[in-house]
Amino acid sequence: MAGPLLVLLFGSFAASTSVIFIKACTIDPVLLASFRLLLAAVLLTPVFARELRRHRIAFNARLIAPSIVPGLILGVHFISWTIGARLTAAANSTLIVNLVPVVMPFYVYALLRETINAREMIGTVVAMVGVAVLAVSDFQFDRTYFVGDSISFVSMLFFALYLVLGRKNNVQRSIWLYLVPLYYTGGLFCFAVALFRVDPFTARYSVSDVVAVAGLAVAATIIGHSALNYAMKVFRPQITSLINLGQFTFAGVLGYLFFQELPDAAFYVASLLIVAGTAFVIISAGRSKKAKATAPEP
Repeated sequence: MAGPLLVLLFGSFAASTSVIFIKACTIDPVLLASFRLLLAAVLLTPVFARELRRHRIAFNARLIAPSIVPGLILGVHFISWTIGARLTAAANSTLIVNLVPVVMPFYVYALLRETINAREMIGTVVAMVGVAVLAVSDFQFDRTYFVGDSISFVSMLFFALYLVLGRKNNVQRSIWLYLVPLYYTGGLFCFAVALFRVDPFTARYSVSDVVAVAGLAVAATIIGHSALNYAMKVFRPQITSLINLGQFTFAGVLGYLFFQELPDAAFYVASLLIVAGTAFVIISAGRSKKAKATAPEP
């Protein structure tokens, strides 16, 4: 369990860097979503081809079919998240995305018929108390943020759905046979939508824009999202969603390092509660597995 856990933690950290690259980028949000997905897909194409040869699988419609719907949903999430985050306060968007563990059990039951257990419920409540601390401290109830808050909330729903579909649809022998078509699907969808907003062929891109796209593709997408999809197959969904809350803490540290955004006291209290709730679920789950493994057979 230690190996997959480290992969998920590192992936959550990598995904948390997205806020740094998005803030440093001036590209249209829809076009930015397409660029990060398409670049990730292109960079992973040699890996995809290697996995096809390794498992002696033919490239056809049946192979990519499980990736189509999750790819479209990921594209909608990236578009709506980037737009929503730019229309509301940073604290608001961060808090809203942290609601994933609240909606995850409903998706999991509806699509997978899995239910949350008592340990996960306790850990989720503790972690959500941390989110509530932030809400009381930072959330800004402002009419000017209503549209951005609403879009961010809808984006969070798509994000949770995309993760659950990663557990259900990822039936390939290799995760890359699932993810590469998914990234291509999401990227092409976002690019098609972007054509109605901006001309990507005549736009000028600065060096910082190029670096931001590369960072989003490699760190946040190839490492971050790939690790999340991997974790959804290894861990129970609620555990993955709770560990992914670590993005909030990582983002706070990165915000301080790159933008000198000094977190207030509520950040540390919330971080402690989120870590405590997540640690409780992980440790108790590990003890439960160990007890089952050592229990005498009847």
